Amino acid sequence: MKEGKEFWPAWQEAQARFWEAHGSRASDQHGPHFPGPELARTWRTFFRDFMGVWPEEHWALGGRRFKPWHQGVDTFNPFVSSLLSKGGGLLPLYVLQLLVERPYYANELMSLIADRTGRQWMANPGAIYPLMNQLEQNGLITGEWEDPHKRTVRIYHLTDAGRQELARLKSIIRPKLEEAVGVLRDLVNDLGGTEEGDAGKITL
Repeated sequence: MKEGKEFWPAWQEAQARFWEAHGSRASDQHGPHFPGPELARTWRTFFRDFMGVWPEEHWALGGRRFKPWHQGVDTFNPFVSSLLSKGGGLLPLYVLQLLVERPYYANELMSLIADRTGRQWMANPGAIYPLMNQLEQNGLITGEWEDPHKRTVRIYHLTDAGRQELARLKSIIRPKLEEAVGVLRDLVNDLGGTEEGDAGKITL
């Protein structure tokens, strides 16, 4: 581990040096959330130099939740992912809440969730499409084909039953989510700052 440096500020410095050296090289024009191969290699080398092992080999950070980090996607936040995952997470509730605004395609929902989370987590088709099927089977949403003949794009609407279920879910989950935020605040404060200096108490 590099002494006297916090990981993320040190990575930002390394990333700035990378762009100074490489400019707008075409191989790295994948966007800030999907690094090109050269930037991904820079990230992996930085991680190895800081932690002493490659990302996928780290005892705590080598699991499935951190896989995007192994590939150089530094903007991904695995803790946000854990909250929003379909199995036991907030994704079903959040999808119903988004459909209050207006009907959406599944792809639109994926893009919207990515935007609303600052692209720290991006829903994937393997999570969204089965969820939409489940919600439709339960009568909470209804889908219709944009073009009944091509049947390529399905638009989803929230039903009255879906609105009622959303209200019930929010009455159960929101208080517990607020409680979880308090626990996370306390955990962050317990972890404190670094030897370089404490940033102070976190209030969420």
